[in-house]
Amino acid sequence: QVQLVESGGGLVQAGASLRLSCAASGRTFYAMAWFRQAPGNEREFVAAIRWSGDMTSYADSVKGRFTISRENAKNTVNLQMNSLKPEDTAVYYCAADGRAYLTLGRNNYAYWGRGTQVTVSS
Repeated sequence: QVQLVESGGGLVQAGASLRLSCAASGRTFYAMAWFRQAPGNEREFVAAIRWSGDMTSYADSVKGRFTISRENAKNTVNLQMNSLKPEDTAVYYCAADGRAYLTLGRNNYAYWGRGTQVTVSS
């Protein structure tokens, strides 16, 4: 049974920080990512990382503010979100895929978590 469990969401003021975590289980993953979806908007890519090496990818809207990282021993991927803005408000979803050739920024990951709400007030 493949499971992706997100945690760390919450309600914060603009300029604050949050750290999201995604615990993965059930199989080996070669890439993990974060996507987000705000009400009325389509799901959009945020950040991704390969499970080995230094390959990462970020959306332009979060580059320089968000950092994706992994903890291999814990099968966990994290998203450190700094300088949060109201437009960052969304449900954040963890995604994972076992395909080594996956393009990190594409919205075609095989497995998805249930999401965690991030709300940033102005």
